[in-house]
Amino acid sequence: MAVQTPTRSSTTQSRRDQEPPRNGPPWTEKWGGLFFVAPFGVLFAFFLLWPTVAGLWNSFFNASLAGVKQEFLGLQNWRELFGDPAVWDSLKNTLVFTAMSTPPLVVIALVMALLANRKGVLGWLLRFSYFAPFVLPATVVTLIWVWIYQPGFGLVNGLLTAGGFAEIDWLNDENRAMLAVVITTVWWTIGFNFLLYLAALQGIPEQVYEAASIDGASGRQKLFRITLPLMSRTTGLIIVLQLVASLKIFDQIYLMTDGGPNYATRPIIQYIYESGFTSYRIGYASAISYLFFAIIVIVAVAQFKLFSGKKEAV
Repeated sequence: MAVQTPTRSSTTQSRRDQEPPRNGPPWTEKWGGLFFVAPFGVLFAFFLLWPTVAGLWNSFFNASLAGVKQEFLGLQNWRELFGDPAVWDSLKNTLVFTAMSTPPLVVIALVMALLANRKGVLGWLLRFSYFAPFVLPATVVTLIWVWIYQPGFGLVNGLLTAGGFAEIDWLNDENRAMLAVVITTVWWTIGFNFLLYLAALQGIPEQVYEAASIDGASGRQKLFRITLPLMSRTTGLIIVLQLVASLKIFDQIYLMTDGGPNYATRPIIQYIYESGFTSYRIGYASAISYLFFAIIVIVAVAQFKLFSGKKEAV
């Protein structure tokens, strides 16, 4: 008995019959997605793109909050900032804070993640205690640490006097005020880096360590030849995020020292704030902010280039 082979036209027709019917005209398949992203696009343009362009535009004018008529200055604001010692002093303070805070915020976070990466009640308590300070607002954190640093009844000076040392006026000493802010920042923000490291540690398969144990690897060898190499990309990410976050320091310095003593801790963001909202020079503040923005972009791009070639196999 001969078997009838379906023709090409009948096969094509059957496929067309199986296709789901279209719900609208063809243009909806190509452009319909725009309706879903349009609300976000409008908010993004209104709250990010437009302020960015407006800020750059103001940097070329004598813009002010005092109601003074805007006057086009060209590059005068930019020439002034390059000759302003306060800009470079505040930028130096920002870089010093970044250099002092970034290494401990990376290294100590890694050590904390290694200690907390265990099962049981102890691991839970360590994770909770390490991350808890990060959820506190800046006002609470600075209030706690200002009391800790106080001479006479502060915890730190109490320990110093108990050990036979002299008291230190931490927040009013030009040589120690920045260190005091760095210690506060490390205690407050290290929980975020700790959480990233802990997530990376828990993503490493246990079979890798079991195979290393069978081969006779010690704990030190597992750490330096398995754990750290497998977390290299996580370390790169943390360094980039931490550098950018440290460069944008403002809250804790403004609340603890207000940039003092003698402007020894004033970061560049505080100087931008003072120029725009204390001296009412919005145009000049905009020029300084875009100089700082360019520095942050350069640092971020350099870090991404540095760590982009490293691969992490998990």
